[in-house]
Amino acid sequence: MPAALDAIVAELSEADKQERIELLIDFAKNLPPLPERLAAHKDAAHRVEECQSPVFLFVEVDGDRAEIHADAPIEAPTVRGFVSILVEGLNGASVEDILSVRNDLIDRLGLPEILGMLRVRGLNGVLHRLKADLVRAVNARADGDSTSAPNP
Repeated sequence: MPAALDAIVAELSEADKQERIELLIDFAKNLPPLPERLAAHKDAAHRVEECQSPVFLFVEVDGDRAEIHADAPIEAPTVRGFVSILVEGLNGASVEDILSVRNDLIDRLGLPEILGMLRVRGLNGVLHRLKADLVRAVNARADGDSTSAPNP
């Protein structure tokens, strides 16, 4: 797992429930805006369908490193916070490190204790979609597509 994400996991897993909520809200406030070149592409192709909140993911690959951009509504702070954790913890990491992130990440962050089952399911969907988009981007590069699909 990338060191940045490992540090976030340690911080949240060691926090009590109230601190975890506050940290998640802090992450939500710090989600960087989408670059202008991507903002116009918030469409069905980039939306995470498993999540009730409209979450949009953009994954690009440069060499063996991934660049991750995302958008989630400010009105959904827990979802936005988790998305921000992924962006902060995984942006710039190697493809291999991102794909090695265990699928129990949400449990390791201690989020099931503070979120409902539907929210947790949606967050799992975000993580799975990020990994799937990363694989697609890597495969597109291998096939000679310089656009690093699925991005425009």
